[in-house]
Amino acid sequence: MKKLIPNKKQFLTLVCVLGLGVFSANAQIIANNAIGIRAGDNDGFGSEISYQRALGNATRLELDLGWRDTNNFDAMKVSALHQWVYPIENRFNWYVGAGGGIGFFDNNNSNNDDEVFVVASGDIGIEYNFKIPLLISLDLRPEVSFNNNYSDGLDLDAALGLRYQF
Repeated sequence: MKKLIPNKKQFLTLVCVLGLGVFSANAQIIANNAIGIRAGDNDGFGSEISYQRALGNATRLELDLGWRDTNNFDAMKVSALHQWVYPIENRFNWYVGAGGGIGFFDNNNSNNDDEVFVVASGDIGIEYNFKIPLLISLDLRPEVSFNNNYSDGLDLDAALGLRYQF
């Protein structure tokens, strides 16, 4: 009777195949695309239309178009952040990111023309992927503005995001 003990080469091949199977099963932790809203309004910008695009297995680009209409000014901003996503457990992830943006605002209390501002942004948050193609997130985004007429330095924006994944 022949023994069923594998030699070293067969054993290494089996370990590699099993390792690749486990790695590929856990490799993609984010959707290829997600679109929705990011709603917040602490000291930050406010509501935004948000789009996320996977750049790799655990990194993505987030593009946001935000607007704000207040008694003092009307503003619009486009921002981009590169995010790194890390699994916590089951369908929970946490993420961190960095980026920036550019915006335009009109001060309603003066006769000046529209002005431009630039921001440097960070991002840290937690998200949950439902079994349906819905992603919910809660994040904190500190932003430093480079135009004293728009903002006097650091703004913190806590926001809730709802996105459809596809």
